[in-house]
Amino acid sequence: MQFDEFVVALLVLRADAPVWDEATASAMQDAHLHHLAMLHEQGHLLAAGPLDHDGYRGLSILRGDVDAVRALKEADPTVQAGRFDVVVMPWQVPAGAVHFTPTRFPHSIADVMGD
Repeated sequence: MQFDEFVVALLVLRADAPVWDEATASAMQDAHLHHLAMLHEQGHLLAAGPLDHDGYRGLSILRGDVDAVRALKEADPTVQAGRFDVVVMPWQVPAGAVHFTPTRFPHSIADVMGD
């Protein structure tokens, strides 16, 4: 049997995460969204979204080897600022079982809201 290989990355809220005021939190969310959109436009990121969980805050599916993906995810401004840790793991599925449709990722909260 053939398998397709992806990398799953989780953003995990750090116990010592900085507490941000509303303006900083908004700016950091914009920087985070922009980072994801750029990864998508560069062909690394296939899917990403928030998780409704106290500790696990986001999930991404990417192409590439685990070490390269870890470096890409650790470059996220919210990770750099100490808000999240990154957990990265390989994921295999039977070939053709998962398909990702080309789409556009938002670069900012305003993009999400349609402003």
